[in-house]
Amino acid sequence: MQPPDEWEIPPEFQPDPRLLDYDLKNALSAVVSLRARVPEDAFTAETLGVERAGQGVVIRDDGLVVTIGYLIAEAEEVWLTTNKGRVVGAHVIAYDYESGFGLVQALEPLGVPVLALGDSRRLKPGEQVVVGGSGGQIHSLAAQVVACQEFAGYWEYLIDGAIFTAPAHPNWGGTALIGPRGDLMGIGSLQLQHQASGGTVVPLNMSVPIDLLKPILDDLLTSGRVKHEPRPWLGFYVAEAEDEQLTIIGLAGDAPAQRAGLRAGDQIHAVGDQSVSSLAEFYRAVWALGAAGVDVPLTLEREGDRFDVTIRSADRGRFMKTPRLQ
Repeated sequence: MQPPDEWEIPPEFQPDPRLLDYDLKNALSAVVSLRARVPEDAFTAETLGVERAGQGVVIRDDGLVVTIGYLIAEAEEVWLTTNKGRVVGAHVIAYDYESGFGLVQALEPLGVPVLALGDSRRLKPGEQVVVGGSGGQIHSLAAQVVACQEFAGYWEYLIDGAIFTAPAHPNWGGTALIGPRGDLMGIGSLQLQHQASGGTVVPLNMSVPIDLLKPILDDLLTSGRVKHEPRPWLGFYVAEAEDEQLTIIGLAGDAPAQRAGLRAGDQIHAVGDQSVSSLAEFYRAVWALGAAGVDVPLTLEREGDRFDVTIRSADRGRFMKTPRLQ
């Protein structure tokens, strides 16, 4: 959700340029605000809305911008705004569901610097970073890396090396995670609640590490997707409880899970003969069966009754509206 235009990070939480070994203003100039409009009949419209706002980061002189993919999924219009107020239209190049990255191309020169891609493997817990928002220093946050570890999301999403930082940026979508050398370490994806010692709940940001973009960038630019068979997708949302129980909490439109008669509240016990007790374990077991279209045998529990069901998986991308070149 986009905060009002007059919002700003409290001064005591903003990054101090005097403490950094790079030109903060120059680095933040590469962060642009991003607004997208999605058709009302888009597959993601109900869950993500038709008006989306966040930011993106310019990573090439020709105006290539990397953002978080859910901002631009199925977008028919994209507009970028620089810190100096220049507004430029853009078109969607790709949304990679596996990594979560999105790419858009500015249709006119943006007139801003480029933020170089860093090596996100260098980041360690305790390091100081900047979570850069569009609008410069007043929309940016001095933060610390809390953890770098695997992350599993309820929407059939799993990545290695996700970067968790605190305090949390209030407008996290597509923010630039800037490392100590002034290069791009990740793209802001989520705000999560973490229970710290003593029971205190602390909000964190999760950023997708930029190293996940490097090996797929050429494929995304030339084909709009990574050149391998898409993973099997079932089209539901699954929550992992502390008692190692996996529960379906929602269904995604007219997707395979709904067609197979699954319901919110169903508990997942196994994929084939393999018991599963975590999201990561569940996803890996499904993806190990083959490419999209493969049959996925599940053992479920509903109101105390266990039963087996086989779901014909699908390619998630086939349910989405494809980018329209402008």
